[in-house]
Amino acid sequence: MDVHQVSAIFELAMLVAFGFSWPFAIMKTYRAKRVDGKSSLFMMIVICGYLFGIAAHVIEGTKLWLCFVYLLDISLVSTDLALYFHYLRKNRAAA
Repeated sequence: MDVHQVSAIFELAMLVAFGFSWPFAIMKTYRAKRVDGKSSLFMMIVICGYLFGIAAHVIEGTKLWLCFVYLLDISLVSTDLALYFHYLRKNRAAA
């Protein structure tokens, strides 16, 4: 196995580890129907980071298959972000 393959495996492991946490965050937001302690700015920064990762692979033209995992992670963070704004609006209207 060469260094590029090992690098791809480590990057995939990082993306899976980060992506694994988002379904739990989504379920917590959905069940609580509150966004106390959540940061929309943080989630937007995470999405930007994933987009930069995709851009790096597209520019290099290497490991493009990892872009699918980045997009999956972006969809999870975007779901949590959408719930954030949905419940923020509902909570403000109820107050």
